[in-house]
Amino acid sequence: MIKSLLQTAAETLHSFMEKDANLDAIARAAEALAEIFRNGNKVIIFGNGGSMCDAMHFAEELSGRFRNDRPALPAIALSDPGYLTCVANDYGFDEVFARGVRAFAKPGDMVIGISTSGNSANVIKALQTAQTLGCKTMALLGKDGGKLKDKSDLELIIPALTTDRIQEMHIKILHIMVEMVESKLFPINS
Repeated sequence: MIKSLLQTAAETLHSFMEKDANLDAIARAAEALAEIFRNGNKVIIFGNGGSMCDAMHFAEELSGRFRNDRPALPAIALSDPGYLTCVANDYGFDEVFARGVRAFAKPGDMVIGISTSGNSANVIKALQTAQTLGCKTMALLGKDGGKLKDKSDLELIIPALTTDRIQEMHIKILHIMVEMVESKLFPINS
């Protein structure tokens, strides 16, 4: 069973990386992120459940440290439980990320939504809000992209059927983007 599960994960990765369009999309996303930071802007990222965990992981890799010591990069994960439950209680769960985008996003920032189905109402609403504020948007999606397909400036869709395989790919993509941003903004001279 273990070998079979690892084989399924490997096949998901192999299938994704065999398509040049996917590699090009990651490269475009990393360049867009680097440009956001070059211009003095920030990244706001969010998702539900495991996708929220990935959002927090991504934000801490940027604002903390990834491979090398370098200046902190401004990245916020909308994940504070007090904030989320306050907004959900007062405005409804569909508003939790949109309200955070309204609070923190400025024109020129990048707003990233993660949804394994592409159908999370709160992620959809937040990305729409970001667009009205003049932010660049990115979506990390799964399956067929759901309702969010073709609704963001940048998107990466993992065509797997199960949430676990999609999330495994999302964290790989997020790590690759952080590493590429670091190499673009803080090259190590040999």
